[in-house]
Amino acid sequence: MKKLHVVMILATLIAASLSFASGEIRWFSLRDGEERARAEKKPMIVDFYYGKGCPRCETLQKKVYDDPLIAEKIQRDFIPIRIDLTKKLTKGEKKLGERYDYKDDCLLLFLDHTGAVLNDPKGKRLCFIDAVDPESFAGYLDMIKAASGR
Repeated sequence: MKKLHVVMILATLIAASLSFASGEIRWFSLRDGEERARAEKKPMIVDFYYGKGCPRCETLQKKVYDDPLIAEKIQRDFIPIRIDLTKKLTKGEKKLGERYDYKDDCLLLFLDHTGAVLNDPKGKRLCFIDAVDPESFAGYLDMIKAASGR
């Protein structure tokens, strides 16, 4: 009986590790992501997105977020937050978007664990991406991670 429990636990652990390694990003709501970022002291990636039908969102998903290496880097080093612009925004989501003049459009923010925007070395605060290759995005993630002090 104990062997069966051990086998079941091992199978569960293997399945969990495979799903993590599958390259899928687990997105959080703004509230949950902010709480997790504070607790883990990790920077956040906040993606205001429309999803299907939006060329920017579809390209970013297909070419960047679906890349297993990028997804693993995001899961390991950041708290990924997605704000669905096709739904009514919460007060916190609306306030965050308005702080950076998003004008109900797609926006990608990199925030530290306290919610402050992380600047790249050139002083850029916001990242409006129409198209980016995975290698460039991976480099940008490394730069943002370094800027966050992690």
